[in-house]
Amino acid sequence: MVSKLRAWLSHENVSKDLILLLLIGGLYSLGIFLSSTFVNIYLWKQSNSYIDIALYNLSIYILQPLTFIFAGKCAKKIDRVIVLRTGVTVLSLFFLTVLIVGEQASSFNIMLGSLLGVGYGFYWLAYNVLTFEITEPDTRDFFNGFLGVLQSLGGMTGPLLAGYIISRLNNFTGYTVIFAISFGLFIIAVLVSFGLSRRKAKGNFSFRRIVTERKHNSNWKRILNAHIAQGFREGTFLFAVSIWIFLITKDELSLGVFNLVFSSFSFLFYFLVSRWAKPRRRKKVIFISGLSLYLSVLILLFSDTMTWMLVYAGIAGIFFPLLYVPYVSLTYDVIGRSWNAAEMRIEYIVVREIFLNFGRVLSILIFLLAITWITPETGIPYILLLVGGGHFYIYFFIRGIDTKVRPSTQN
Repeated sequence: MVSKLRAWLSHENVSKDLILLLLIGGLYSLGIFLSSTFVNIYLWKQSNSYIDIALYNLSIYILQPLTFIFAGKCAKKIDRVIVLRTGVTVLSLFFLTVLIVGEQASSFNIMLGSLLGVGYGFYWLAYNVLTFEITEPDTRDFFNGFLGVLQSLGGMTGPLLAGYIISRLNNFTGYTVIFAISFGLFIIAVLVSFGLSRRKAKGNFSFRRIVTERKHNSNWKRILNAHIAQGFREGTFLFAVSIWIFLITKDELSLGVFNLVFSSFSFLFYFLVSRWAKPRRRKKVIFISGLSLYLSVLILLFSDTMTWMLVYAGIAGIFFPLLYVPYVSLTYDVIGRSWNAAEMRIEYIVVREIFLNFGRVLSILIFLLAITWITPETGIPYILLLVGGGHFYIYFFIRGIDTKVRPSTQN
């Protein structure tokens, strides 16, 4: 079966582990897309408080990098597949906890956010390290592109199905159903992880050394600054846009339709980028995509109808793949050519995640500060305009990166 799939993918060097990692990523995406968007709406309908929603997301982005550090230490001592399995298990426990607390979830917003942040930390640390190890420079664009295809499929089917179920069932029954489905998908992902080859790491966890590597490696410094910019947009956008759409439409199904349009375009363009991506074009594509995504925020600023929201969804669905595939591949190339990358790959992934989440936390803190001074309904579009430039700023940090530079030899 693996050989047939390799032939279908037209990549002779696609390994069994790469395919299983893509499958786990697909299950993760479907489970998260099915429910994560609606957790924010679920909490909103219970409390009608932007502060509660922001604190929930802030808890995620504070616990995620802290967990990354702990998970990184674990990955140096035990099998990294076990770390991945731990993350998926904690994520399944998150949805189980949401099911248990039910309509009291808004009272446990910080606890739920912390639990999700821990799950994300274990999962993404292991997934990113395994991606770095399993892929090679000639399969990296393909892997990131095909993973994007699977994520887009999850984004197309998950929110639309969830929105339909929620809109057809009374009160919070629909939310209970979709959270239960997500719980089941993560259990399946745990089972799939048993097919991955064992991968152990040796050596000490030198987290601080890789933080200070910025002083010796300008490429590493630039890519970390780019991740702060990326997180600056993501921190607020990952929840505020969903709330904004719900406030305009008062209907969860509309949010599902929004994600369907976004993910349909993403599906197509991730597929195209996975086959057409060329390393020499990365910086130009990142610039064009980042600028387009920033300009598209103007639609949110002046939009008060679902039609314009769908226009924004289509534009974002086109340019997110065009940005992320070359950007993620460039990041792994920088790490791969940095000092002692083979031994310190876990530390590089941990440090990258810390800088990304620093940008997210900064974004949410600005959001919290702003809504204490401005009426949220009036201020949210302008907050989005402020933080929405994050992906455009990425280019100005990565444009000086030279992937031909030899790794640093500083000790």
